[in-house]
Amino acid sequence: MNESRKPAAVSRSKKTQSADVTSAQKPYHHGSLPNALLAAAETVLRHDGISGLSLRSIAREAGVSHTAPQHHFGDTAGVLSELAASGHLRLTETMAKHAHGLQPGPQRRRAIARGYVSFAVTNPDLFRLMSRAEMLDNTRPSLVEARRASAMALSDVTDDTPEATQPPPKLDATRAVAMTAAWAYVHGLATLLIDGRLNGLALAADGVESADALVDATIEQMRIG
Repeated sequence: MNESRKPAAVSRSKKTQSADVTSAQKPYHHGSLPNALLAAAETVLRHDGISGLSLRSIAREAGVSHTAPQHHFGDTAGVLSELAASGHLRLTETMAKHAHGLQPGPQRRRAIARGYVSFAVTNPDLFRLMSRAEMLDNTRPSLVEARRASAMALSDVTDDTPEATQPPPKLDATRAVAMTAAWAYVHGLATLLIDGRLNGLALAADGVESADALVDATIEQMRIG
């Protein structure tokens, strides 16, 4: 009689183990899974670079089914576009924090530029992804809006007016040229810095402690706006 009951006990044990495994594989509520997937995508990006990003690698990092990223974002470009959008919003926040409390003028413009470079230094792989248009869905509304927000924040580098909440109704040629020059200036500095292209120049120059110090001094002499 006792032996005949053992299979039932084993069966119940297997069911319990199966339920535990299923529960362990699905630790997220439906609403939090997209954020978890984006966090996983950024982790993969940091560890393996842009070339390591795929739906499977993101799902594996998040500990979910390999179909989960596709279900929420459509395809790889969808995931990367949402990640890039998040990057633009964080870039906007970083520039705003650097400029917070400063009156319009040269000091505030330089603070915004330093915020741009600071974001790139802290998030080099994400910063590079944000410029890889060929990997992104450039029509995705969230990305379009996030790019607009970061562009508006950076445009203050050329402007002495307080922080704007709405873009100007029409962009004239003079302002467009100034914005392009400012963007090229700070983006170029950030890219040279995170790619290590300024290390040799900094070492060769008397009175320059590091590439970071070189960029900071360059921003200090900035004549944009």
